[in-house]
Amino acid sequence: MRFINKLTQQLQRHPKRIVFPDGMDHRVLQAARQFATKCLGAPILIGERQKIKETALQLGINLDKIPLINPERSEELEPFAEQYYQSRKEKGITEAEALETVKKPNYFASLMLANSQADGLVFGAGTPASNALVSLFRTIPMRENVKTASSVLILDLEDKQEFGIDGGLFLSDCAVLPDPNAEQLADMVISSASLAYHLTGETPRVALLSYSTHSENSSDPSVTKMAVATDLAREKAKTLDFPIKIDGEIQADVALDKYAAKQKSVEGEIAGQANVLIFPNLHSSNIAAKMVTLLAGGYGYGQIMTGLSKPAAQVSRGASAHDILATSVIVGAQAINREFLLT
Repeated sequence: MRFINKLTQQLQRHPKRIVFPDGMDHRVLQAARQFATKCLGAPILIGERQKIKETALQLGINLDKIPLINPERSEELEPFAEQYYQSRKEKGITEAEALETVKKPNYFASLMLANSQADGLVFGAGTPASNALVSLFRTIPMRENVKTASSVLILDLEDKQEFGIDGGLFLSDCAVLPDPNAEQLADMVISSASLAYHLTGETPRVALLSYSTHSENSSDPSVTKMAVATDLAREKAKTLDFPIKIDGEIQADVALDKYAAKQKSVEGEIAGQANVLIFPNLHSSNIAAKMVTLLAGGYGYGQIMTGLSKPAAQVSRGASAHDILATSVIVGAQAINREFLLT
């Protein structure tokens, strides 16, 4: 929890508004109450007000000073519908369809974020990931100079502070792209490193992972892809305004363990010191993340969306109230100006 505790302290100094489209979910209610109680900012719950109140009453949760918004009765419904219609009319959507779409909590919450009526968005507790992601990607524009939306899972290995940044490891991409190409992987490097630097102030040391290390003669397309992505990422990194170190393709033990790197004669600023891990595909990243959190006793927070111009995160439908709260802290910290966050 060391990683999250640091961000919590920063967020208490610079509180933010986080909108939750799954406002009727009991875990979201618990996380929202803690978010408010810890003075981290204002949680905003989206859903049917009466049902939210009934669920809170059953759980003994005080909703005092927590805004509740029913999209169908909000004064923002029609302006949001018009905005959404204008952005999607070339895709064939009608005004009536736009209105019905914006009534959905995920779309309404995303438009609140797009219009700066919230500083961050945490979704997914009660919604299939694919549905929630579509609403986000249709309403929130990409960051400048980034073409690829992806995600980062942050592992908090509280008993293994020697790894990553104070036990915090950034894993990408564990939720969005099934099989990214080299250009997309290079974008993931930049987005993931930007997130790591923003939250910690430490130099991102990015490892593009593979089952081999620096294989000059490999004919395996999956290995070649990681090597090409490494070169592309290094080129993109030249325009960044923060320090970054990149190496690939390399094996996970070489990236994380100095002894393994030495035994395999791998030197450099990444060998055994990586804090950002880029996986070749969704299969490997998702499997690795779930195994680590279950077998190593670590916490996994996110998925934190990267590449977008606004802070947002998707939590698993199996997430606990603790997971949702911690993810909300990360999203809130994303919304803090870097100059304030790192002082």
